[in-house]
Amino acid sequence: MTAPPVPSRAPGRVLSTLNEDGSRRYLRPKPSTGRFFSIRRVVAYGLMVVFFLIPYVRMHGKPLVLLDLPRRQFTIIGTTFLPTDTLLFQLLFVSVIITIFLLTALFGRVWCGWACPQTVYLEFLFRPLERLIEGGPVASLNIDRNKSWSWRRFAKHAVYAVLALFLAHTFLAYFVGVEQLAQWVRRSPVEHPTSFLVMAGTTALIFFDFTWFREQTCIVACPYGRIQSVLLDRQSLIVGYDPGRGEPRAKWVKARTAAAGDCIDCGACVLTCPTGIDIRDGLQMECIHCTQCADACDAIMDRIQKPRGLIRYTSRDTLDGKQRHLLRPRVVLYPAALAISLGLLFYNLETKASADVTILRGLGAPFEREQDHTIVDQVRIKVTNRTGELRTYRIELLGAEGAKFIAPENPLRVESGKTVTTSVFVGLPSTAFQRGRRPISFRVSDGGSFTAIYPYLMLGPSESSEDDRREHGNPEKEPHR
Repeated sequence: MTAPPVPSRAPGRVLSTLNEDGSRRYLRPKPSTGRFFSIRRVVAYGLMVVFFLIPYVRMHGKPLVLLDLPRRQFTIIGTTFLPTDTLLFQLLFVSVIITIFLLTALFGRVWCGWACPQTVYLEFLFRPLERLIEGGPVASLNIDRNKSWSWRRFAKHAVYAVLALFLAHTFLAYFVGVEQLAQWVRRSPVEHPTSFLVMAGTTALIFFDFTWFREQTCIVACPYGRIQSVLLDRQSLIVGYDPGRGEPRAKWVKARTAAAGDCIDCGACVLTCPTGIDIRDGLQMECIHCTQCADACDAIMDRIQKPRGLIRYTSRDTLDGKQRHLLRPRVVLYPAALAISLGLLFYNLETKASADVTILRGLGAPFEREQDHTIVDQVRIKVTNRTGELRTYRIELLGAEGAKFIAPENPLRVESGKTVTTSVFVGLPSTAFQRGRRPISFRVSDGGSFTAIYPYLMLGPSESSEDDRREHGNPEKEPHR
């Protein structure tokens, strides 16, 4: 009987969280306190507080941030972007993207290591609680996930579930508002099953992420690491190991040779890395520039009485012995592009009227002919109220003396942030049209700060009928068609 084939192994790790046989490599990094860690901890807890408070803060009577997807309205820093604000939203989106490019060119992956919610909550909330509750080894590169469950692990998951529930409620407050969220909490899930399922699904995803998926989010799911080769150049700031000073590596013994580098190959930088990489292998996709390895290495350098900075903030050109230049093409072009996009955004915000009015043709036939030979056009007027209160808009017809003007809803009531469409009817004699057209105008005003005039081109018969000509004293024969 032939033996079963031996599973093939990869020549090395494809990812830092995978073993060579393809199994998951679970990480439990050792925390390294130091100067960078102290600053990151203050920043992290400050960001947690900001994340929690933003849905409760109001500006100009509106939430600071509210992403109302059902109504397609996004309120950011007290400014509401409506579905008609495609240009404004595009300018805002472009400005954010350019800002990310600029920060990456200057400071590397500072967002990933210092401000990303995944890093902030995992490294400064969930993992500290895990070490506090479960205890055990302070660091392990590949912990045993198959060991029997204990009451400590049950307790940890119970605490994680409560935190996931709290974070899910806070996260959803950005999309539904704190008032709507408070109603969901007070009411029975039977009364709002859809919103309850959304809440439960969000809680489950957060629990899954911080309990099991963890650093895989940065390595597998997030695209940022894969595009850093485009965003970074050789002058960009990175967290890097100095091989010129550290190599050749040698264990720390009293009889170290003079040719040995400062790196004593202790592995502290690997034990503390939250993504499980070895920073000494150079710039890698998995590195989030969290500076944990720099703090760990500085502590070792202090113990062996060597200068700090074997692992530090630097650039690839600096590590190669070249001079670092702050001014370079992308550092000039990115701010210029950002200034243009922000300038256009603020200009359009300042010049944006308090209402959006669109004049549309009626549905069906372009015009109707009544028995008295009056040509009637149906006109649809769509009004969007951009203010924070109820407004009434009066519609007036201009440039058509003696015309019939019928407006069933006038003035038109429009709630804050809402869009209402009404139909008006304009009647003119057929002789008022030149080649089947007649320009008119509508004035729309709210009795306050908003007044605007909108031109409109009515459609009518291209040639008057013989009866119309005879009625108006023009017996000229109608031309042959």
